[in-house]
Amino acid sequence: MFRVRGREPVPGDPIGIDPTRAAVRLTQVTKEYGRGPAKVTALDDVSIGVAAGSFTAVMGPSGSGKSTFLHCAAGLDRPTSGTVRLGGQDLGELNETQLTRFRRTRIGFVFQAFNLLPSLTVEQNITLPLRLADAGTDHDTVHGVTAAVGLTGLLGRRPAELSGGQQQRVAIARALITRPEVIFADEPTGALDPDTAEDILALLRRAVTDLHQTVVMVTHDPAAAQHTDQVVLLASGRVVSRVDAPSVPRIKDAMARLRRTR
Repeated sequence: MFRVRGREPVPGDPIGIDPTRAAVRLTQVTKEYGRGPAKVTALDDVSIGVAAGSFTAVMGPSGSGKSTFLHCAAGLDRPTSGTVRLGGQDLGELNETQLTRFRRTRIGFVFQAFNLLPSLTVEQNITLPLRLADAGTDHDTVHGVTAAVGLTGLLGRRPAELSGGQQQRVAIARALITRPEVIFADEPTGALDPDTAEDILALLRRAVTDLHQTVVMVTHDPAAAQHTDQVVLLASGRVVSRVDAPSVPRIKDAMARLRRTR
């Protein structure tokens, strides 16, 4: 497993990740919406790499480009210019059908709203990516993943019969089931109470530490971001700084400096 913390900078890489150890890499990525006077630049020449086996938080003020960053990095949206490579694959080389297939098997997603199908059981929701990809379902793998996220005994229930924290655990198990290159989490604790949020963040931390996954999490919450290896700060669509070995005071200080320089 490769860690971001303590790594020596690599020339030309703004956050010091060896290109051979990057699970996901954006190179000179720009994303624009609209044309002419109404054009909005959501990402502006972003170059960044995320180390394999690391937990990274992406933060910034409203309108800084956090969601656009996640959408481009995860192949949910195509950049206007620049390249996105995930696990060595240039996403720009894939057509829409190939990109959809790639996302199903190589990328995991965890969202604030859980995005579970209410008519399916817990087990069916977890294994949905495998069935959509026409991949076989290994029951030992399913039970291993569900045990790891604390869902043993709940596989036959439907989402309406679960608490919010349990539903997010289902979403995390669904993200883990294909052993993806990267798991992207968009405000995964935003709909949860503080104690449940801590449990979910600890679970994501264990996915990195114990299962050697790579997690990229968009959040506005310093308390959530302190669980990560590093915090990347965006402003006006650009990567402006990072915080290694983050703590709540260090993150708040970095955000305050960012506000003073805007």
